Amino acid sequence: MKIFRFTSLVIFLIFTQIFLGQAPNDILEKLEEIAIVDQKVMMPMRDGVRLATDIYRPKTDNQVPIIFSRTPYNFNSWGDGKQRTWTATRAYEAVKRGYAYVVQNERGRYYSEGEWDILGVPLTDGYDAFSWMKDQSWSNGKIGTYGCSSTAEWQMAVAALDHPSHAAMVPQGYGAGVGRVGDIMEQGNWYRGGVEQMLFFAWLYGVEHDKFKPRIPAGASQQDLIRISRFYDLAPENPPVDMSEALNHLPIQDILKNVGGKKEIFDKMVRRKPNHPDWYSGGLYHDDMEFGVPSFWFASWYDVSITPNLALFNHVRNNAKDAEVRDNQYMVIAPTLHCGYTRAGKNTIVGERSVGDARLNYNEQIMAWWDYWLKGEENDFKEKTARVQYYTMGSNKWQSAEQWPPADSKLVTYYLNSSGDANTLNGDGTLSKKKPSGDNPDSFVYDPMNPVTSWGGNVCCTGNAVKGGAFDQQDMEEREDILVYTTEVLSEGVEVTGFIESTLYVSSDVKDTDFTIKLIDVYPDGRAYNLDETIQRVRYREGYDKEVFMEEGEVYQVDLTPMATSNYFEKGHRIRIEVSSSNFPRFARNLNTGGNNYDESEGIKANNKVHHSRKYPSQIRLPIRQ
Repeated sequence: MKIFRFTSLVIFLIFTQIFLGQAPNDILEKLEEIAIVDQKVMMPMRDGVRLATDIYRPKTDNQVPIIFSRTPYNFNSWGDGKQRTWTATRAYEAVKRGYAYVVQNERGRYYSEGEWDILGVPLTDGYDAFSWMKDQSWSNGKIGTYGCSSTAEWQMAVAALDHPSHAAMVPQGYGAGVGRVGDIMEQGNWYRGGVEQMLFFAWLYGVEHDKFKPRIPAGASQQDLIRISRFYDLAPENPPVDMSEALNHLPIQDILKNVGGKKEIFDKMVRRKPNHPDWYSGGLYHDDMEFGVPSFWFASWYDVSITPNLALFNHVRNNAKDAEVRDNQYMVIAPTLHCGYTRAGKNTIVGERSVGDARLNYNEQIMAWWDYWLKGEENDFKEKTARVQYYTMGSNKWQSAEQWPPADSKLVTYYLNSSGDANTLNGDGTLSKKKPSGDNPDSFVYDPMNPVTSWGGNVCCTGNAVKGGAFDQQDMEEREDILVYTTEVLSEGVEVTGFIESTLYVSSDVKDTDFTIKLIDVYPDGRAYNLDETIQRVRYREGYDKEVFMEEGEVYQVDLTPMATSNYFEKGHRIRIEVSSSNFPRFARNLNTGGNNYDESEGIKANNKVHHSRKYPSQIRLPIRQ
C-alpha cells in the first residue's frame, strides 16, 4: 500500500507553487542580478515578537509597491531543487515587473519567534507588518497580499482591519480562513454541517512543529540568521504514515497520538463544537466583521470549501460598507483540485474525468490587477475582466457572469421518489419534477464500523486517504447503504450552475446520525462522475448553537449545507444524487450514540429512513440556466 510522506515541504509546494512551473537552476543568481536581496529581516510586532522576513526589491531609487506573502510554510531559498527555487522564482517575476516581493513566516514557524496556533495567530501581526513595510524608504505605501490555502486564509480577517496600505489582495483556495457566513458555519474547514472534515487531522501531522523543537536564541542578529539558515532550515521531517489507515483509529481524539504526532493544537480543536467561542477569537473571518479591501478571488470546483468560498464573495459584494470595495470584487472558479489552477492544460484530468482545455491567462490577469491597485496604472483590467469567470464542466468552456450565480440560473425542484427500494444503483429510486404521491420511505442500515468509503470528491490534504476529483461511482453504488435517485435520460442538455440546495425528511431509531448527499453526472455508458457532496449532522438541524436529538418514530426536516458546481449534463446523460449517512474519511463518522463522538470508540448501527411523500417531499433544488 502506498505510503504518503506528509512533510511540510511537500504540502508547501502543493499550496504555493501555483504560478511558477519548473524554475531554472540558476534562478537565485538571476534574481540577484536585478534585485536587492535582504533575507532574515526580523520584523517586530507590537508585543516584541519578531517575524522572519525575506525581502526582494528592484535595484532602483524609486519607491515601489509590495506584493506580500505570509505563510506557515518553509520558504528558505537555500538548498537544492524546488525548495530553493519557488521563492526566488516568484520574487523574480515580481521584481522584474517593478514590485518588491516580501515573504514572511507566521509567528512560531521556522525562524519566526513566538508560538504558532493554527487559525489563532493574532490579526495584529498582519496589521503590524503592513505598518512596518509602508514606513520603509523604498516603499510607495501600497501593499497587495497574495497566496493560496494557508498562505491565503489569514488575508480575509486582516482585510477586516482595513489597514490604509492594504490596497488589494489575491486570495486563492482560502476556505480555511472562512468561519461563519450566513447559515454556513465551517469554522475554517474544520466542520461541514456540524461534522468534522478530517483534512486537518492529516494536515497537522505533517506541519505542526514540536513544542520541543530547536529554537534560535532570542536576539540573534540578521547576519547570524542568514548564516545558519544555509545549514538548518528547521523543517521537520515526520516519519511516514499511511493516512488511509491512520484516520480509521477510534476515538478520533487519539488519531495523532496513535501515530506519534504532535497533538497539542489538535487536542483542543477536536473538542470544539461548531459554535465554540474560541472560533471567534482567532484568525477566522466571520460575517459580522467589516471588509475593506478590493479582492481578486480564486476558487476551484473540487476544492474542499467551494460553497463557503463563493458565499464569502457574495457576502463582501453585498455587505461591505465601502461602495468602492463592494464594486471591486472579482472571482475565478477553475475545474481543478485545491490550489491547482495552473495545472489545467489542453486536456485537464480531474480524478478520472477529462474536463477539456481549462487553461486561463492567470498570470496576466493577476499582474494587471496589481498594476491597477498598487501602481495606480489606468489599465483595462476592469473593462476586460468579467466579474465572475467560471468553468463549466461537460461543455468544457470558460464562461462569465456579472454575479454568482448567473442571473439566468433559476432553482428547479427535483423530488426523490421510489417504491421503497432505492438502495443501490439497481433500485427504483427516481429524481423528477413530479411531486411524490405515495408514502414508501427508503430504509438503510448505517453501520459506523463499516462506513461508506470516500471515492473522489472535493478534498484537500488527507494524504493517501482520499483521492480528490471526479471518479466513477458505480462500484460504490452497489452498497445497500447508499440510496440512489436518478432522472430519466435527458432529451436535451441541461446546464446546472450555482448553489444546489437540498432538503431531506428523515427518521431513525438512534438519537443522532448524519445524512449525506452527492451530486453525480451519469454518462450513457453508466459512468457516474461526482460533482459535489455535502453532509449534515442531525443534532444541528436547528442551528449550531444548540443540539436537538431525535426521537424514534418522528420525522425531521434536514436542510443540508448547499453544494455548488457548474456542469453541463449532455443530452443522453442523467442527473443523479446519492443519499447515505457516511462519506469517510472525507468526513468523520457519526457513531450514532448521541455522545461527544470525538472521545468514543464504539458505534451503534442506525436504521435510517428517507421519506418522500406529499407530506414529506424530500428534494434537491438545482440551479438550471434558462
